[in-house]
Amino acid sequence: MAVATQLGEVLEIYDMKGNIRKVLYGPNGEPDFEIANGYGIPTGIMGFSDVKVTDKYIYAVFHGRSFREISKQVRKGIKGQDGGKYIYVFSLTGEPVCCYTLDRYIYGIDVNEEKGIITAVDVNSDEPIVEFKI
Repeated sequence: MAVATQLGEVLEIYDMKGNIRKVLYGPNGEPDFEIANGYGIPTGIMGFSDVKVTDKYIYAVFHGRSFREISKQVRKGIKGQDGGKYIYVFSLTGEPVCCYTLDRYIYGIDVNEEKGIITAVDVNSDEPIVEFKI
């Protein structure tokens, strides 16, 4: 099983058979917040939006955009692309295998390793279901 932070860059892997837990921290680390009027306001980055574990690998959709960058676009009236542009691939023990840089921003994924296809959801498109060869 694997879980990831929506904010920041943290991935946790649980081996239920071996009762092992491993926590991986990317360069952006744990989520960053400021407290304002009793609310936690994110100040770091948008992190992961989906994680899939297969028999061979862990796939994670990563955004990596700072809230500062996002808020600048909003203030200027620029409609940004919503979602992540990267798919990180890890071994089942958490070792980085590769990173796919996509030509569009996505949120959710499904992985079919037999066919070599990742099916994804692009919330910015009128045709939101897209496929990528792996």
